[in-house]
Amino acid sequence: MQLRVFIEPQQGATYDDQLRLAQATEELGFDGFFRSDHYLSMSRPGPPGPTDAWVTLAGLARETSRIRLGTLVSPVTFRLPGPLAIQVAQVDAMSGGRVELGLGTGWFEREHAAYGIPFPERRFDLLAEQLEVVTGLWRTAPDETYSYAGDHYTLTDSPALPKPVQWAAVGGGAGVPVIVGGKGPRRTPALAARYAAEYNASFPTLDELPGLFAGVRGACERVGRDPGSIVLSAALVLAVGADEAELARRAAVIGRPADVLRAQGIAGTVPEVVDRLGAIAEAGATRVYLQTLDLSDLDHLDLVAREVVPRL
Repeated sequence: MQLRVFIEPQQGATYDDQLRLAQATEELGFDGFFRSDHYLSMSRPGPPGPTDAWVTLAGLARETSRIRLGTLVSPVTFRLPGPLAIQVAQVDAMSGGRVELGLGTGWFEREHAAYGIPFPERRFDLLAEQLEVVTGLWRTAPDETYSYAGDHYTLTDSPALPKPVQWAAVGGGAGVPVIVGGKGPRRTPALAARYAAEYNASFPTLDELPGLFAGVRGACERVGRDPGSIVLSAALVLAVGADEAELARRAAVIGRPADVLRAQGIAGTVPEVVDRLGAIAEAGATRVYLQTLDLSDLDHLDLVAREVVPRL
């Protein structure tokens, strides 16, 4: 199982905070470092304020050498699909081909109002069109142009450049892996089957996972895609302690009761967390995003790397 670190920097983190954690992620042997894409805190107003996801990832791309980097997820409301395809391809080049794009509808209306970003009602339609445009631009051969006419976006004779580094590495195709997530029973699995390299279940219960994954595999079969070709993953909050006292301390820092974390996340003592990850793997996941909420606690990740990973 691959383990990736996943952070929520809008809750209070500078670029330097994120750089420190990304470099620790790499040094400790985790597979990737992913961040949310938000412009407003949900619970902690005040400094330092937001950092832009793709500007941040560009910086991290030059300061790391191995880990995968990406968003979980970028809202379609924040960026037009043409410029987004350019941004992601450029960061992919800056990283040497280590970038992945998580794309979603966006949900936090207040952050849109705070920064003057439109927040339309029918955002799922925007997501479907953005997935078509972004992957279409990347798939277009270098000597061809790309045009698209949809209900929300129109592109005419785009040179469809630059190509992601990963485009050349795999001999064409979309290049940058796309992540689609959510719990919708019909449209989300269909989009994942058509466009995504990975389907991510965000904060599911253990009981939900088999059904969610089965829905995606079924959607793949309906479009003639090998269900084994899509990565199935889950994102869950992390809280691990070497003992009960350490677990309680970490739970208190992030403001959540330890019993709630145990029920809803990857939480508990080391043996409990090993069992939890094993159960998630049995449900079908081959990758887990560890939502790390206290960015100052590097010992937390060190504990997972030293004590949990070797037992998986």
